[in-house]
Amino acid sequence: MTADPTATVLVVDDEPQIVRALRINLNARGYKVITAHDGTAALKAVAETKPDVVVLDLGLPDLDGTEVIAGLRGWTTVPIIVLSARGDSADKVQALDAGADDYVTKPFGMDELLARLRAAVRRSSVVGTDGAEAVVDTGSFTIDLAAKKVLREGREVHLTKTEWGVLELLVRNRGRLVAQKQLLHEVWGPSYETESHYLRVYLAQLRRKLEPEPSRPRHLLTEPGMGYRFEA
Repeated sequence: MTADPTATVLVVDDEPQIVRALRINLNARGYKVITAHDGTAALKAVAETKPDVVVLDLGLPDLDGTEVIAGLRGWTTVPIIVLSARGDSADKVQALDAGADDYVTKPFGMDELLARLRAAVRRSSVVGTDGAEAVVDTGSFTIDLAAKKVLREGREVHLTKTEWGVLELLVRNRGRLVAQKQLLHEVWGPSYETESHYLRVYLAQLRRKLEPEPSRPRHLLTEPGMGYRFEA
């Protein structure tokens, strides 16, 4: 069975022999192959090339594969197939919980991997590209969802983990109202869904750090009694 000739696969692995074997087999079946040897390069490659599927090793030299998955899931729904020597069920659960779509244990059969890859490409084409951009420039500050960084006037703005969680969720849903309950549930957890004062505190902190005029925000907007909205 031949591949969709337009399908692009990003292979992320630091073992040259595996990268070479995958490139040869995937090219022979009509896939376009891009490679990255570590997690940082993988995040950059997805942002720049927007592949149809990512094949990801967990044991990378700089970042753990689950960190790469979490970084990607902050802004894209691209299918991710984990390819790893870690066969322990806990590792599989962790990767799948982080957002991976499938898990293949090394050593693997090429036919099995190709079948799973075809299924991932089909899912990707049905879902369609999510149209997300990794970098959002508001004119006042720039948010890099892949690198999990915010720049203002060329300098990185330090955000706490919780501040980033709030900002990331709003930016991923830019232009749309995000309900207070959803923000509290996703950033703090289900037991915090009534703690709306948390949001007032953290939105005020984000506005002070990011908005040119915190008292008259243009990007981090409040919909009274309902929730919050991000406008680029």
